[in-house]
Order: sequence, then C-alpha cells, then structure tokens
Amino acid sequence: MSDYVLLILGIFLMVIGIIGCLVPVLPGPPLSYLGLILLHVSRFGQFTSTVLIALAVVTVLVTVLDYIVPIWGTKRFGGSKYGTRGATVGLIIGLFLGPVGIIIGPLIGAIVGEMIFKDNMKYALKAGFGSLFGFLTGIGLKLAASFIMTFYFVKEWIA
Repeated sequence: MSDYVLLILGIFLMVIGIIGCLVPVLPGPPLSYLGLILLHVSRFGQFTSTVLIALAVVTVLVTVLDYIVPIWGTKRFGGSKYGTRGATVGLIIGLFLGPVGIIIGPLIGAIVGEMIFKDNMKYALKAGFGSLFGFLTGIGLKLAASFIMTFYFVKEWIA
C-alpha cells in the first residue's frame, strides 16, 4: 500500500477518532491509535516501541474507563441506568444543536431518563447531574487521549 494512502487513512482515522470521542457509536481512542499505527508503518513516521506501548495502554485504559466512569458518576449521585441512557440519547440529539447542545443535551436527557425511572424531580435533577458528570468525565478522558495521540501523530509527521 502506498505511503500516501497510509498517511491519508491515518489522518482520516485521527479526525474520526476525535469525533468518536463525542459520538457514542464510534470508538474514539482506538481509532486514533489505529491512525498512529498507519503513520508508523508508512515512511512518514517512526514511533519508538515505548511510545506505541504507552499509547496502547492509555487507549485500553481510557476505553475501559469510558464504561466505568459514567456508571460511577450515576451511582455516586444515586442515579440509575435510565439516566445514563438518557444522557447518551441527549448527546446524540445535542450534537445537532452545536457546542451548547453537547452539554445541555446529555443533562436534559439524563434528567428525562431519571424521571422515567422515578417520577421525582428532586431525585431526577440530582441523579441527572451525576449521570452528566460521569458521562462528561468519560468524554474528557477520551478527548485527552485522542488529542495526545493526535499531537504525537502531527509531531512525527512534520518532523
């Protein structure tokens, strides 16, 4: 495969990886890591084994934490799986409303989800904020990992 094709696919995967940090159906950090690997096998980049292993560990860790942190945030604030699911639906809808929608969508979705579970507004607000906190923490971890990989990608490509 041509090195230019590998480079273009790598860039594509880095961009999709960052988008995947916000869109629940796309595995952001693993896609970013795959973009790094494509650059590594091309003539445009050569990462050390240490960097590749460290970023692989970060990718696996963040991917696993992405499933644990929202549950932790929800349970910490007394919420249910309905709040977490509502936050996910709210994020998907919020993506169409721009940057503010990405924050407000999961919050409203989590509150609506908790209201479906237990018809109590005080409970729903508390649990909804817990779901949102855990959800956004997971997104933040994924974005941090993907941006670090993007930094290494660009640094190696330009060098």
